[in-house]
Parts: sequence; structure tokens; C-alpha cells
Amino acid sequence: MPALDLQLVTASIANTRFAALLNYFTTIDSTNSRAVEAATADAPDGTVFIADEQTAGRGRGGHSWHSAAGDGLYVSAIVRPSIALSEALWLSLAAGLAAQRAIRETAHLEADIRWPNDLLIGTKKCGGILVETASYPGTPAHLRYAVIGIGINVNHTAFPPELAELATSLRIESNTIAYREALLANLLVALESEIDLLEAELRGNLQGSSLLERFTAASTWVEGKRVCVDEDGGYAGTTAGLDRRGFLLVIGDDGVVRTVLSGGVRPE
Repeated sequence: MPALDLQLVTASIANTRFAALLNYFTTIDSTNSRAVEAATADAPDGTVFIADEQTAGRGRGGHSWHSAAGDGLYVSAIVRPSIALSEALWLSLAAGLAAQRAIRETAHLEADIRWPNDLLIGTKKCGGILVETASYPGTPAHLRYAVIGIGINVNHTAFPPELAELATSLRIESNTIAYREALLANLLVALESEIDLLEAELRGNLQGSSLLERFTAASTWVEGKRVCVDEDGGYAGTTAGLDRRGFLLVIGDDGVVRTVLSGGVRPE
């Protein structure tokens, strides 16, 4: 696939925090790793790392990510919203909504969000989100920065045999080439909007539905889904909504309501 046209993207995101801060690589080890390094060195809010290919891409829980050169979109954005570190999970949920909106606007596909960070079309994964955070020395409760990493399978036509039953792409699902410039621009505009909404909500100035309400409406996994969870020794149950912090609640088959804190959630 051809290289990204950054001038086109920049023109489309002119009114966002990201407009003049795009860093583009044809190949990189990991956009998140580079973004974390830059954020630690006080790179400004809105700095974005973009790659055609990652050689050491990673997902939540240290999972690797299949990266075919030029077929995917791999983006990591440094943001510094005024929120507490304890509220950082909300950034993952906001990023999921932004990615869902960008996929809808670009490829006319409706992606599902598997709490907290998987993007699915049907039963197959088309993308993922990894948010990494840090606090200020001496003020550990306040967020210093968050790196929001989003990877989306865009124009892959096939996957390795071990992934073929698990992964899909926008091109496979729509039978049409998706333009990465449009997807990237739509993603950054949507991410800007979601972060602004989150900050307004935390200030008590939100007009409309809360983040948790919107995420619940956007994901079939939040309520009434039979799942297996790989924490607390592993258990099965039915999802029962989000708690006020954004963590998933699951009613176990033993009747106990558990809060999923870090484990992966999969269909039973």
C-alpha cells in the first residue's frame, strides 16, 4: 500500500490538538514505546506517532500484534487531560468509542467493543487499544500523561493460519479498500471529541449522556453476554454492566458478582 499522505491528514485535523504534531514512520518497533519515551521527555499534548508497520507491536497483557506493512494503521497519541490517575480506564473506553466512530465513518462498518479494548466485527478482532499512563513524581494521584495506542487492521486481505479464525480487516468485511488517511483523520477528530467530552463530564459540565452510558450502548459485551474471565483463577458468568469507575461487572455462575479489574474477557 502507498505511504500515508500526511498533508491530507493534517488538513483534515486542523482544529485539533494533533494537527502539527504528527510523526510518521514506515517501520517502527512500537508506536506506543516511542510515544512513552517522548511523553516521559515532556513531549507536548497531542503528539502522535504513526506507523505503516510495527516490528514489536504489543497489545494489552503483552500480546503481540500481527503487522503487515502498509495494510494496517498503528497510532499512538500522547494526551494530558486533567484527570486523576484512578480515572485512566475511562480513556480506554473513550478511545474505543472514537475508534468505533472512525470505522463507521470511514468503512461504513459497525464495530463492536469488547470491554475494555478490543474492536470486533462480528466475532473477529479488527483492532485493539492499549493505554499506558504515568503520574507526576510526588503527586501520584494525578495523571501526568496517557499514551493512547490504537491499531486497526485496514487493508489486510488475509492473515496467518493461526489468526485466520480470530482476525479480520475493514477491507475483508467491506470488500472495499479503505483509505488510511481518512481513517486516521476520522480517528483523531473523534478522539479529540471524546477527550473533550470526558473532561467536561469530570468537571460536571457535560450535556447529554455520560461516557459509561454511551459505552454501554455501543458495546454488546457490557450487559447480558455470557463470558469467561481469566482472573481470580478463571470463571464464567454473565456481564452485568459497568461500575461507576468503568470496570466490568460479571455475575458468576455461583451467583457472586465480581468486578473484572485486569483479566481478559472472552465468549464462553
